[in-house]
Amino acid sequence: MKDRVAIKWMETVDSTQNEVQRQQDGLDNLSVVAARNQTAGRGQRGNRWKTRPGENLTFSILLLPGRDGIPAIPAGDQFVISEIVTLALHTTLEDAGIPSKIKWPNDIYVGDRKICGVLIENTLQGGMVHSSIIGIGLNVNQTEFDPEVMNPTSMKNLTGRTFDLQELLALFMDRFRDELSKLTQRRITRVRYLSALYRFGTLHSYTDCATETVFEGKITGISQQGLLCVEMPDGIIREFGFKEISYII
Repeated sequence: MKDRVAIKWMETVDSTQNEVQRQQDGLDNLSVVAARNQTAGRGQRGNRWKTRPGENLTFSILLLPGRDGIPAIPAGDQFVISEIVTLALHTTLEDAGIPSKIKWPNDIYVGDRKICGVLIENTLQGGMVHSSIIGIGLNVNQTEFDPEVMNPTSMKNLTGRTFDLQELLALFMDRFRDELSKLTQRRITRVRYLSALYRFGTLHSYTDCATETVFEGKITGISQQGLLCVEMPDGIIREFGFKEISYII
C-alpha cells in the first residue's frame, strides 16, 4: 500500500460506480475511476447524484479487503468501511480548513448543509466482504445548485477558493489509505467516528419512516452492526437501520 493508487480519469461516463463494476475484473485493489462528467450518477436511496461537469469530484474506488496487505473484513463488521471512508473525507476537508460532520451513515455535512454523499456497495462471500465499490460525490468548485437539491454547499462556497480536482483526489486517497492502515483498530475508529457524528448527543427532530411519526430524539451511538442508536422520548434506546429514520433539518 505504499505506492500511489491508480486513478483513471474519464471525460464522460454514466456513473463511476457502474464503470468500476464493468471493469472490476481488470482493476487492481484500490483502483479509482473518476469522471469529469456523470450522466447518470447514483446516490443513496436510488436517488440521482446531480453535479455540474468539471466542477466537482465524482469517483469510485474498488476495495478488495483481505488482499494486498489490507485486513479482511467480516460481513458483520462491514460498517467499518463507512467509518473509514467518512473519516478520510472529514480529514480531507479539515486539511482545507473546513470543519465537517458525518451524518449517519455516510453523508458529510458542514453545519446543516450537505457537501458530500457516499454510496457503498459490498459483495459478500463466505461470511466476509469480498469486494466493495465506494462511490463518492464531493461538491468542490460548484457554487450554484439545482433548486431541488436540498441544503447543498461546496468547498468553494465555504472558502472562496478554487481547488484543483486532481490534487484534491490524490490527497483524499492518501487520507483513505491512512484509515485503511488502522483497520485493525476498530474501537479507536468507532470513537473517532462518533466524535465527528452529526447531531451526536443533542436533541433533534426525526421521522420514524415506518409510522411517519415525528419525534424528538437524541443520537447516543452506533451498534456493532452500524445501526443508529437513538434515545426516544420515553427514554428507551431504539436502533434504526438505513431508510428507517429520516432527519428533519
